[in-house]
Amino acid sequence: MSEHTATVEWMRGDQPFSDGRYSRAHDWRFDGGATVRGSSAPPVPGSDPAAVDPEEALVAAVSSCHMLFFLAYAAKAGLVVDRYADAASGMLGKDDRGRVSMTEIVLRPRIDWVGAEPTAEALADLHHRAHESCYLANSVRGEVRVEG
Repeated sequence: MSEHTATVEWMRGDQPFSDGRYSRAHDWRFDGGATVRGSSAPPVPGSDPAAVDPEEALVAAVSSCHMLFFLAYAAKAGLVVDRYADAASGMLGKDDRGRVSMTEIVLRPRIDWVGAEPTAEALADLHHRAHESCYLANSVRGEVRVEG
């Protein structure tokens, strides 16, 4: 088992608060020194549309997790990946408990290979093993599926 941490910090500054129109922008700080500007999703008043919202971050984290396992399995199989790009998306909706949650994440990876490409069956197996190994996908209640 391992522990993973992040520091999330929001500061009011000189803006009013009780009127509900305060900024939703905040910072995510990670152990390696990276800082990412976070915010609520753009439709929420006070959001920073240039920042990453938690919903986007969840989709990106699941996509990244799947990709990293996929790359490891491809390398072990002797395949060479030149580029991996995923146009992932997530859908918020009501779950079976009636709560708003990420009900579905769809991964749409496009892979460029160097040399021999895997067969369709071998590619499906790589994605299947990556999906089964991705602990983030295993942590999400909604469906996570790979298309393409």
